[in-house]
Amino acid sequence: MTQDEMKLAVAQAAIEYIRPKLNDDSIVGVGTGSTANFFIDELAKIKHLFASAVASSDETAKRLEAHGIEVLDLNTAGQLDVYIDGADEFDPHLNLIKGGGAALTREKIVAAASREFVCIVDSSKQVDILGGFPLPIEVIPMSRSYVAREIVKLDGAPVYREGVVTDNGNEILDVHDLSIVNPKELERVLNNVVGVVTNGLFANRGADVVLMSTPDGVETFKRS
Repeated sequence: MTQDEMKLAVAQAAIEYIRPKLNDDSIVGVGTGSTANFFIDELAKIKHLFASAVASSDETAKRLEAHGIEVLDLNTAGQLDVYIDGADEFDPHLNLIKGGGAALTREKIVAAASREFVCIVDSSKQVDILGGFPLPIEVIPMSRSYVAREIVKLDGAPVYREGVVTDNGNEILDVHDLSIVNPKELERVLNNVVGVVTNGLFANRGADVVLMSTPDGVETFKRS
């Protein structure tokens, strides 16, 4: 199977997973990225089964609306029934690294506001220890150099993602050379650095379920 075929397969598996949970009042949170885009296209086929969606980025909102799916502001929607999104890495405890698409802050907010977080990935995202994928950190622009110096003290190697401005008007540092053995603690430490909006560790609110596409089918992992 090609990577796109695996992304389509896991998107279809996510539809089958959430379909029994949906009703006329359901609001679906939808993530950002290439795998999420496959999910949006499949979600459009069952848009009669739920009320509306909340998007984690402007790009996702536009794609949902193009399919005729109503997109609500999270302040209007309140708590969401389910959130579906991809990830850049996941570990055996369903901790994640996200933010390759620079939507990590809104993704983290939507995940926090959802009863269930379903992560959809292909098998290339499975790791024993997080950190092979550079950890994105969204920062207030004037704080970028200060935050970078603080990250160096934590033995990370921050690189400014040039030319990228988030939907919130901020900038991204990608932190290389991390071996993240305690993702919950590192998530808290990084978020306490002044100037950090949030970081791409989804550990204190990780995935409840990971659906992973492989050449042999889709595997399901659930938080213990």
